Amino acid sequence: MSSEEGKVLTPQRIPLSEPFFEGNEWNYLKECLDTNWVSSEGPFVERFERMVAKFLGIPHAVATCNGTTALHTSLQIAGIQPGEEVVMPALTFIAPASAVRYLGAYPVFIDVEPDYWQIDPQKVVDFLTKGCLWREGGLYNRETGRRIKAILPVHMLGHPVDMDPILEIARRYRLVMVEDAAEGLGSKYKGHFVGTEGDIACLSFNGNKIITCGGGGMIVTNNEAWARRARYLTTQAKDDPVEYVHKEIGYNYRLTNLQAAVGVAQMERLDHYIERKRIIARRYQEALKDEGLSVFREAPWARSIYWLNAVVIEERLFGLNRYQLMDHLRQKGIGTRPLWHPLHRLVPFSDCDSFHVEVADRLYRSVLTLPSSIGLSEEDQTFVIRATLEAKKGAPVTEKTIP
Repeated sequence: MSSEEGKVLTPQRIPLSEPFFEGNEWNYLKECLDTNWVSSEGPFVERFERMVAKFLGIPHAVATCNGTTALHTSLQIAGIQPGEEVVMPALTFIAPASAVRYLGAYPVFIDVEPDYWQIDPQKVVDFLTKGCLWREGGLYNRETGRRIKAILPVHMLGHPVDMDPILEIARRYRLVMVEDAAEGLGSKYKGHFVGTEGDIACLSFNGNKIITCGGGGMIVTNNEAWARRARYLTTQAKDDPVEYVHKEIGYNYRLTNLQAAVGVAQMERLDHYIERKRIIARRYQEALKDEGLSVFREAPWARSIYWLNAVVIEERLFGLNRYQLMDHLRQKGIGTRPLWHPLHRLVPFSDCDSFHVEVADRLYRSVLTLPSSIGLSEEDQTFVIRATLEAKKGAPVTEKTIP
């Protein structure tokens, strides 16, 4: 069959989320190589920090080698001590919970709400008011006896958390607010960028995020002293870099100039990338309308960047469960994945407390994320949509027709 007649081709793999480079990445990398500024010092690191801070409208940004190191450093700066507890969602990537454990502290896992899948503000309030008691100037978990020190909301899938009730309860009990905005750069809560309302926040520039350095993270804060300490800790805690004097243990957590150069080029395209993500989300929402299938949407008070798009599969109505649909799409070369395994059920956190976790377990069993790359073509997205809908009908979807 000729291409003019409508050529049928075997589909290539459509990844879940891959980086997209269309700007000055090559030019800026060449500048690094030409000038020999390739390691953890160089003009692009500071330039990248300034660009992120300006975009968010926040005074201080400190680049790190990845989002997990940003979380670890931020929690240490926030004063989290061994044996204390940090309230966070049960459904998210493992990094924030691991960062809490790095400090010898314990996560307390709170359920997510069913509409937008973020940490449930009412359950946070219920846990802190009913599951804890105030004594000796601090809030203590009635179940474990440990002191509650901080709240760590995670803006999951690029959608903001409903922050107002959480901020209010945090202030009431003098709890530090550390925001994990790794998946949400550019999303807004009631007109404000996520990562700008807490005491300190963390970003990620992993290869699957809306912008990438190939890795990388960022600490952002309004607190000048905290920003200064973040820079100190992430550069091996150098008190005298000439004589190599160190008064405490620091970390080699700095971003390289090469990575920052890519980040600068990506930041130049961020507004365009957000719009591309939102267009992709609208297509899914308009096309995936079928009994037993519902698409993740944003709250009226939110602007989501739709880092990943996702569908909820109701097996009884759709006829397939999440595992079966994932396998069906995999056979067609389409990359998908479930949501993260609920953290309260993982072995490393078996000694950690959890509070009324129900929705997170249900979402884990029923949600599948779909290809959401910035560079996802309309043609490839159409193929994903058709393959998803035809899976219910049992129709063969073994080839991709190129118009």
